[in-house]
Amino acid sequence: MRHLKAGNRKFGRSVAHRRAMFRNMVTALVRRERVRTTLAKAKELRGKVEKVITLGKKGTLHARRIALKHVAERETLLKVFGPLSERYADRPGGYSRIIKIGNRPGDDAPMAYIELVDREEELEQAEEKKSKKAAGKKTEKKAEKKTEGKSKKPEEKKASEKKAKDKKEKPAAKTENKKDDAEKK
Repeated sequence: MRHLKAGNRKFGRSVAHRRAMFRNMVTALVRRERVRTTLAKAKELRGKVEKVITLGKKGTLHARRIALKHVAERETLLKVFGPLSERYADRPGGYSRIIKIGNRPGDDAPMAYIELVDREEELEQAEEKKSKKAAGKKTEKKAEKKTEGKSKKPEEKKASEKKAKDKKEKPAAKTENKKDDAEKK
């Protein structure tokens, strides 16, 4: 029986392939802070990422060397020992979250997002920026509409009205020409 033996999934890969895969996945998750993968891989990845972030909180040279085993790039290692260790300084574990997103269309495998917790602050900031940009665009459009009506001089208004009348009269003139052509035949 394999009761209480979580965390030893093989994924049909050799040991070296599995280590390389999770090393790359840990690196991607630390860099992007959100990764889409299968549910089983996300559950397996969760423990490895949490271990790396805990090592980052320690901040010792020994912790750096151990963390380098689990992270593929030195730039992401700097992020672990810099901003992430500061962000999670008061949190006693539970640095990641798994969100189930349904099944993959091709093989019906259960998919999930695994993301770092406290990422919402960044998302809220991005949404605020988007809303400010959208509000700015709306006010620009309103301002353009107002200026279009005010900027025209009376002579320009008469000219534009005359052009509009000409456009309306042209189709009528065309139909009269067609009638004339038909009468000539």
